[in-house]
Amino acid sequence: MLLLQLLVCAALIARAGFVLSASADRLATAHGWGRGWVGLALLATVTSLPELASGISAVALVGAPNLAVGNALGACVVNLAFLVVVDALQRRQPMYRDASATHLLSAGFGVVMLGFVAMSLLTGARVPAVLHVGLYSPALLGLYLLALRGVHAHEQRAMRVMAAAASAGPGAAPPAEGIDTQREWRRFALAGLVVLAAGTWLPQVGDALAQTLGLSRSFVGTVFMAVITTLPEMAVTLGALRLGALDMAIGNLLGSNLFNVLVLAVDDLFYTPGPLLAAVAPVHASTAVTAMVMTGLVIIGLVMRPQGRVLRVVSWVSVGLVAAYVINAALAFLSVA
Repeated sequence: MLLLQLLVCAALIARAGFVLSASADRLATAHGWGRGWVGLALLATVTSLPELASGISAVALVGAPNLAVGNALGACVVNLAFLVVVDALQRRQPMYRDASATHLLSAGFGVVMLGFVAMSLLTGARVPAVLHVGLYSPALLGLYLLALRGVHAHEQRAMRVMAAAASAGPGAAPPAEGIDTQREWRRFALAGLVVLAAGTWLPQVGDALAQTLGLSRSFVGTVFMAVITTLPEMAVTLGALRLGALDMAIGNLLGSNLFNVLVLAVDDLFYTPGPLLAAVAPVHASTAVTAMVMTGLVIIGLVMRPQGRVLRVVSWVSVGLVAAYVINAALAFLSVA
């Protein structure tokens, strides 16, 4: 029955993910938004709601801070590892050749936010706090809002430059017409509710399956639940790729990472015994550092724009992402907390 529930959740998320991608693409066209920002702000927020729900449940109801932190940080690592799939599906050339430079901003903010988390995890009980909330929480919120604003402003500038160049030349594309924005917002909201319902159901099924194997909560959160709760991100990313919206797909994954780190600040608010990051196992610091290393590899790929493929499948950046993910999974498996 647990396996059947898992398959039902995955099927619902896969269908709703494609609807989300299609509606978001039409909304971006109708409102003149950049696809990267739509992936970062709209899609990433909706697809990361399962991590938010499961994290609050883990700290407020179950009393399992290791599960909450492992899930949020592990989801970041899984999202970055899924970029390997995106790279493999770009048959013409590595995805970094076609990706927008705007993703450098969201990836850079991701490194900074993960750095704050890693420092707080290593500080342990010495982390500064106000009441029971660590000072890192308002810092993470501020960085997240700055990332949204910065990416939107950067993409709007780039779109204005492209529009000016297109209008100066022959054959300028006419503005989009005939898109019923109210209908698309309704479809987007309905698909988002399906993702939220199925995504909130997923962690309960996943935790029940993993606990029967006698695994540690750090490993369950970092590897098993992280994969399960990132199914919405995977479904939306594949849906965006089917539409040819590469920047929306990448923006969704990198934006989900920013939201997942923000989830730690929300979880911290609901964890009343003290600062959340001071109450968890040290192995989570290695997960945060792994996510930083993987994000750094993505930044290198966006700057260097590699052309060659390893075994004609993926770029060398993707090979590095896989290696980092495997090492982090092994470290989490060896954890006892």
